[in-house]
Amino acid sequence: MEMKMENFAARWIYMAVIYFVVAVGLGIFMGASHDHSLMAVHAHLNLLGWVSQGLTGVIYHYFQNAGRSKLASAHFWIYNVALAPMMLALALLLKGNVAAEPVLGILSMVMGISVLLFAINMFLPRKASGNASKRSANLVLQ
Repeated sequence: MEMKMENFAARWIYMAVIYFVVAVGLGIFMGASHDHSLMAVHAHLNLLGWVSQGLTGVIYHYFQNAGRSKLASAHFWIYNVALAPMMLALALLLKGNVAAEPVLGILSMVMGISVLLFAINMFLPRKASGNASKRSANLVLQ
């Protein structure tokens, strides 16, 4: 049986792939230039951009009611509006621009709010919705 990934889950995975390409590109640049001063940006792009968004897409695929919620939509937009400028602020700070520090702090808090929305969304009680909920329940029970 083929499982079709719905748009709400796929959008996370598409964003993850974009961040994966950017993170690998930055890694190649750092290796070629022998300048590893942006290692923290590279690591955050991989973790917050590639891994976390990819896993979120998979989670929302299996927990479809959570993925269709308004909280999931808010989570997606807040997360993705904050991530790129947060990485830019981190890069500027690592390159010596101390004015980027408060911006980085604010964007980090915005990212934290997005992650809290995800956690709240995942623990909200929901009604079952057919086979997808049975798969989700089986995933949790195993």
